[in-house]
Amino acid sequence: MEKVILVTAKTQTDNEDWSLQDLSEELSLLSKTVRAEVVGEIRCRCKRLSAVFYIGRGKVEELKALAGQTQAQTVIFNNDLTATQQRNLEDVLEIKTIDRTQLILDIFARHARTQEGKLQVELAQLEYLLPRLSGKGIALSRLGGGIGTRGPGEQKLEVDRRRIRHRISHLKEDIRALEQRRFEARKKRIEKAFPAVILVGYTNAGKSTLLTALTGAKVKAKDEMFSTLDPVTRKFILPTDNQKVLFSDTVGFLHKLPHHLIEAFGATLEVVREADLLLVVLDASSEKIYEHNDAIWEVLTKLGATDKPMIYVLNKIDKLESQALIERFERNFTNSIAVSAKFLTNLDKLIFQVEHALLGSITQIKVFIPHSKIKALYGIYEQGKVERCDYKTDGVYVEARLPVLFAKKVLTEI
Repeated sequence: MEKVILVTAKTQTDNEDWSLQDLSEELSLLSKTVRAEVVGEIRCRCKRLSAVFYIGRGKVEELKALAGQTQAQTVIFNNDLTATQQRNLEDVLEIKTIDRTQLILDIFARHARTQEGKLQVELAQLEYLLPRLSGKGIALSRLGGGIGTRGPGEQKLEVDRRRIRHRISHLKEDIRALEQRRFEARKKRIEKAFPAVILVGYTNAGKSTLLTALTGAKVKAKDEMFSTLDPVTRKFILPTDNQKVLFSDTVGFLHKLPHHLIEAFGATLEVVREADLLLVVLDASSEKIYEHNDAIWEVLTKLGATDKPMIYVLNKIDKLESQALIERFERNFTNSIAVSAKFLTNLDKLIFQVEHALLGSITQIKVFIPHSKIKALYGIYEQGKVERCDYKTDGVYVEARLPVLFAKKVLTEI
């Protein structure tokens, strides 16, 4: 287990709602996700950030003394460091120094399971490292290993910019090829007219647990940040209309999620833009529930998905002692439902709300199908709910409730 010291700094002019303690606690959770042993911590409020060391020289000396006392192997900062700041800190401290983005990238590298996930992580890592090559040279190879060095960090990064740019270009081509495959899969979904319900939310809000509770997806869920990196999609049949929908989990969002991470995972997050309905999952037991919601909206804005129909899913109410608090959250978050995915509380109410939200995508058709087009009847039974079916000598008269897109397809083909 790698021994680390955490450094959390905030300027006096920073007006965001996150306190120094909040920022420090989240950095600690991120560090524990990579199995680090936090042996020391420094919190400081600065008039302004230092271009040389990020923090003041006095704090650097304090940090060096703490590193010596604790025999720490790594220092982790809560904000991004420039190449100069990182180099200067390592020269003084004589131990590895990484920032929040490198820590998040390390978590992503640990949790990537699919080929696409691994490619996206490597692309994000290389694009982060490329501008930091200047003046670093062989130091960036990080041959000692540890947190912040996984993936391409374990390769010899003393290779020149040209070779890294070539690798980035190759990765983008591979990701585009995988994106094309996903596009073909989405075309099939559209042809079958399955509405898409996408789960989005702050990391560790319980999206994977909720997906498992709703669909039996058996998604591996852990009480740690970014436990699910690769998207998971499962089919679900709504009980009232027998309508098939697709529920999809996505990578968790985070406060100040680095922009280039959103770009690298743009292909994966494309499903959010194409959603028929978003389930915004919030941890109702978190003291930062409103700040988490702000972070979610920040990412949705970058994705251009803020106009989607949404249901707020206030999860983990089993951890709340006050019913009044639950009711207050439900008032404050429009179109919301309080649930416990772990104990299956109120999931029936959530499904009812999903059905109601998707009503606009359902229509009723009354159609006569000749025997020569009888295959259309099989599709109607598969895709919707048949309310009447009368067999005639020359065909079948059908009344059914169907997804709008599929209904149009049926009427066009008959």
